[in-house]
Amino acid sequence: MNLSQKMVALKTIMVKEYLRFIRIWIQTVLPPAISVALYFIIFGELIGSQLDDIDGYRYMDYIVPGLILMSVISNAYANVVSSFFSAKFHHSVEEMLVSPLPNYIILLGVVSGGLARGVVVGIVVTLVAMFFTDIQIHSYSVTIAVFILTSILFSLAGFINAAYAKSFDDITIIPTFVLTPLTYLGGIFYSIKMLPEFWQDVSLVNPILYMINAFRYGLLGITDIDLTIAFVIILSFILVLFFFSLRLLRIGVGLKP
Repeated sequence: MNLSQKMVALKTIMVKEYLRFIRIWIQTVLPPAISVALYFIIFGELIGSQLDDIDGYRYMDYIVPGLILMSVISNAYANVVSSFFSAKFHHSVEEMLVSPLPNYIILLGVVSGGLARGVVVGIVVTLVAMFFTDIQIHSYSVTIAVFILTSILFSLAGFINAAYAKSFDDITIIPTFVLTPLTYLGGIFYSIKMLPEFWQDVSLVNPILYMINAFRYGLLGITDIDLTIAFVIILSFILVLFFFSLRLLRIGVGLKP
């Protein structure tokens, strides 16, 4: 295939993935906005009003970056894992695999759907947050970079989950027992400086901690983690997961009987 044909194929997959979640926006975009509004009401207004400021910010303001990124993570992941597993289940992915389409084009197209949903949901959640707090972005470049890189990372993670999944039950195991605990323990609702030294060291093993702190720096200008280390970890995970996903496509994990 020449370059123009590859671009047409990539665009086709991207449009298909985008339309897949935007057609049912009431199920894919609206629920995260409602959930975040409830978080702000319960944790921000009711509980947060009883707590002291953290690093000079009201508790309500402090949790904004984490809540936004939590929505981005869960929706980017969910979009790809459900999309690719559905393609496996209905055997429609086989049509792409038998075509001369390079594996990286297939992967980029599928991941673009997770990226798009992560960005759309993130924007919607940010708009909701503006009703509860006055967001003053400290660094647009850091905010946008973390926004996009995190969506890509968890889109790739969702693809890997879908590749190994053998039933619809399998695509819920990782989000429930791995992703959700890591997200909640990633410093959304607290600074790791508030933890005992032992638990601070344990928290540093959690990769989501670095993403949330980098995003918090972008919005508020404060972080518990060195920004350079955070970006190195995020980019390293993306590279590892990208090439691992390509390998899964190449050898046909979960695609061959």
